[in-house]
Amino acid sequence: MGVFETVARLAVQQFSGNRLLTAGALVGVTALLSMVATNDVALLMMLPLAAAVLLRSQWARLVPAVFVLQGLAANLCGMIIPFGNPQNLYLYSYYDLRLGEFLSAMALPFAVSCLFIAMATGLLCRREKAGAANSDLDDAAHAESSPRTLSIAPVAFSSVRLGIYSALFLLVIAGVFRLVPTALMTAIVLAFLLAMDRTALRQVDYPLLLTFLCFFVFAGNMARIPAVVQGIEGLMAQSGLMASALLSQVISNVPAAVLLSHFTDGWQALLVGVNIGGAGTPVGSLASLIVLQQFLTLRRSLGVKRRQELSVSRFWKLFLGFNLIALALLLTVCSL
Repeated sequence: MGVFETVARLAVQQFSGNRLLTAGALVGVTALLSMVATNDVALLMMLPLAAAVLLRSQWARLVPAVFVLQGLAANLCGMIIPFGNPQNLYLYSYYDLRLGEFLSAMALPFAVSCLFIAMATGLLCRREKAGAANSDLDDAAHAESSPRTLSIAPVAFSSVRLGIYSALFLLVIAGVFRLVPTALMTAIVLAFLLAMDRTALRQVDYPLLLTFLCFFVFAGNMARIPAVVQGIEGLMAQSGLMASALLSQVISNVPAAVLLSHFTDGWQALLVGVNIGGAGTPVGSLASLIVLQQFLTLRRSLGVKRRQELSVSRFWKLFLGFNLIALALLLTVCSL
C-alpha cells in the first residue's frame, strides 16, 4: 500500500540539499527498514529512491558509494532482529531461541556495524564531489530522476484494508516469536489474502521458496556423508565463527546457516558468523547481489556522459574495500 515508501520519502526529503545528510538519511532509512521489512525488501525499496534523489540533485558520483553503504546497512543492521534476514529467521526457529538470547548474542556485532557504517558514510560523502550540474540525462534517466519520482504521491489508503494488513503483520511477528502457532498464523494470513488480495499470492517468488527448500534437502543429505560430517565438525570445533563467516563468502550466508546448523550446537558462533559473512564478497548474501544488479541496471539506463560518473571499476573498489574491511573488523572484534 506504499506505507514504507511514503515514510522513506518523507525522511529523505527532510535533508534534501545537503549531500552528507541526504546520503545519511538514505543509508539510515535502509538500515531501519531492514529491521522491519527484511534486508532484501529494504534494498528493493530504497535503492531506486536513492538513485532518483542523487541524480536529480546532480550528485551522480555519490551513487556508487551510497549503494555500497545501503548494501552494508541492509546486511549488517538487519542482524539485530530475528526476522531482519532469512538466516536469522531460520536459526531462531531451528535452535528454539528466546528473544533475550538472540539480542544478547547480536548486540556487539550490531553496535560495531552501526558505528562502522556511520563513519564510512561520513568519510565517503565528504570525499565525493557532486556531479557536474550541466550533465544531461537521456529520456530513460530523466524518467528515473524526474520530480514526479521524488514527490510524495498521495496513496489511496483504505483504512479497513490498512488495519487488516497491519493486524496480519503483527500476527506474523507474533508467529516468529512463538506467541501464536505457526500453522494457525499461516492459515489466517492465507485466508485473508485469498479473500482480499489474490494478486499478492500470485506475485510470490515461488522459485525462490523452492530454492530455499532445496537448501534444506541439500543440508540434510550432506549431514549423512561421514567424510563431510567429520570435516565440518572439525572446522566448527576449531572456530565456528570463522568457519561460518568464511563459508558464507563461497555459498552465501543462508545456505551456510542451513548446512552448518546440522553440525553444531554452538548457535551463538554460527549466528554471528553467518551475519558477519553477509559482508565481504558479493556472494556473501543475496542483498549484495541485489545491490550489484540494481547498480548495473541504473547505469544502463543513463546517457553516455552520466554513465561515466557511475564507473563500474569504482563501484567494485568501494564495494570490495568497505565490505572486506567490515568483515575483517567484525571478525576481529567478535573473536576477542
